[in-house]
Amino acid sequence: MTATTPTRKLTYADYVKIPNDGRRHEILDGVHFINGQRHDLVGEESLLNPAPSTYHQIVSSRLLQQLLMQIQLPSLGFVLHAPCDVQLSGDRIVQPDIVVVLNQRKSIITPTKIKGPPNLVVEILSPSSEETDCVQKREIYQSAGVEEYWIVDLLEHTVDQLVLRDGIYQSQPESDVRQLTILEGVKIFLNDIW
Repeated sequence: MTATTPTRKLTYADYVKIPNDGRRHEILDGVHFINGQRHDLVGEESLLNPAPSTYHQIVSSRLLQQLLMQIQLPSLGFVLHAPCDVQLSGDRIVQPDIVVVLNQRKSIITPTKIKGPPNLVVEILSPSSEETDCVQKREIYQSAGVEEYWIVDLLEHTVDQLVLRDGIYQSQPESDVRQLTILEGVKIFLNDIW
């Protein structure tokens, strides 16, 4: 197989042409990523990315449940989980593990995607996505104005809570309870998600 170099940046128009094959497709700065890995290969080698681990899915479900109970059920906003397209710009389309859009921004939710920065984005690390989530997506979410970005580390049992202040993400002190800065009174008990 040979690697191909894109001659142009991909956009949302290219993204919607990607077949739904059960994998997480994203376009980051015009480049196609599959399950957190840059996709330059064509043919069989492009099919090697597995689904998330069962532990990844368990932690995601437990975190989702806490957010649903405290945000969506009391009608304070919307909590969505992957796969859910989030278009941050023409060449930045992501599928975070969990997305929160509060009522004040609900107009960004369209029938096919979220168009604009959500209030909170959660990414759960996997071996194939760690570098992308911690470096590239951090910069993308920061520059797009996502108010809070959580990076969940399954191996270390930590959540890096990044809060946007003056256009720069700042990590919050480690704790077993995470208090959302985007919505007063919402607390996530981390011991209940591991």
